Amino acid sequence: MERLRHDDPSHVGPYVILARLDSESTERTVAERRYLGRTADGERTVLVCVPRVGADPSRWAIEAEGARRLSVPRFLRIAEVGGTAGFPWYAAPYTPALPLPAVLAAYGGPLPEDTVRRLGAALAEGLTAAHAQGVAHAGLSPAAVLVTAGGPLLTCFGAVRAAAPDGTHRTGLPGLDPGCLAVEQASGGRPRPLGDVFALGAVLAYASTGHTVPEQSELPPGLRTLVGSCLSSDPAVRPQSAQDVLGELVSPGAGPAPSEGPCAQAGTVLDHGAVPLPSRIVAALAAQSAALLAAELPTPQQPFATAQKVH
Repeated sequence: MERLRHDDPSHVGPYVILARLDSESTERTVAERRYLGRTADGERTVLVCVPRVGADPSRWAIEAEGARRLSVPRFLRIAEVGGTAGFPWYAAPYTPALPLPAVLAAYGGPLPEDTVRRLGAALAEGLTAAHAQGVAHAGLSPAAVLVTAGGPLLTCFGAVRAAAPDGTHRTGLPGLDPGCLAVEQASGGRPRPLGDVFALGAVLAYASTGHTVPEQSELPPGLRTLVGSCLSSDPAVRPQSAQDVLGELVSPGAGPAPSEGPCAQAGTVLDHGAVPLPSRIVAALAAQSAALLAAELPTPQQPFATAQKVH
């Protein structure tokens, strides 16, 4: 949780805004503004998201509505889409969650290889299911990954499409981490599943090293071949599906996952429904939950700017 700034809204739809989710140091690579909010009666707490300043709200709203209609494992479940043409928003039920950059900050550096594999397998499971429905996420980045006690959730759906839906050049657009953009997307191509495979490799690289464009020597030996192939500028050299990445994360060296179903090899890692997390990350999630529970709704006599920053 981060302290609100003077340019943050005090209310979004029916929700009173309590805090920011993202730190100032990472918000430049987040495709939307994300807040923690609560209904005025205090009954419901939500994650509520709005477009970045300067973004096209109509394009953003189209992707938000598309995300609401999806039913894909590991994608954030959007409960409401609302607002106006100039100020759309969406909301999802709150669960303690840290963006992946905050997870590395809480841990004190890159994550252990086993944790990276488990997080990556969960993300690959979601992408496999989405691709089976003919949908590319087109917004995967470290900041788009929210880590919860029940595993990672993908947010920022359609960020590439929202930023440049007509195939215009996307390099350097606000909120899009250039290290997560496949060359064919950065040069104006339509977002496709192999672009998600590239972005998944960048997320694995970030979780392993702290940045999305690592040297091969920085990566754990067990992930060098997989991440290197995901990050190839030539789509033909990458794993040809998220399911192939899933198979390599679950059973290294076993080759592509079998074709019986979109998540056929996921059981080894995902049967328990949660990704075991290091204790420091669990403590950070608990601290966020406790701080949010303790946060009081502002009153007319209590300026909202008194919201406190907590970690």
